[in-house]
Amino acid sequence: MGFFLRWLVAFILLSATFNPTRVNYATWVSSNYDQQLPLAVLLGLLLLVGYIIYLRATLRSIGAFGMFLVMAIFAALLWVLYDYGLLDIDNQTMNTWLGLFAMSVVLGVGLSWSLIRRRLSGQVDIDDIDDEE
Repeated sequence: MGFFLRWLVAFILLSATFNPTRVNYATWVSSNYDQQLPLAVLLGLLLLVGYIIYLRATLRSIGAFGMFLVMAIFAALLWVLYDYGLLDIDNQTMNTWLGLFAMSVVLGVGLSWSLIRRRLSGQVDIDDIDDEE
């Protein structure tokens, strides 16, 4: 349940910022920023805090190379699905949702890496207290 919840929050964060529907922050701000600028700034800052939490945790746990590796595995999976005729890449809407899903998987793995590593290796990670200085 831990990984699923972290992945779900990452997916909600990404899709709340942008998605192919009209219900997202980017579309709302582009049409309402002049009338509701304070609310647009507040919601933008809340989204930014969510991104900072996820990106910082992901970069600390798996790093840029790990992010690239998870994305490469997902891309290879999509390639296999396309090669077997199970995926159509002509649908822009589906491609956007797949991109959001892929990015949320990267962020979910990054935030959950300590749990995944502990289950795979049996070792427990301990945070460095000196990092806070």
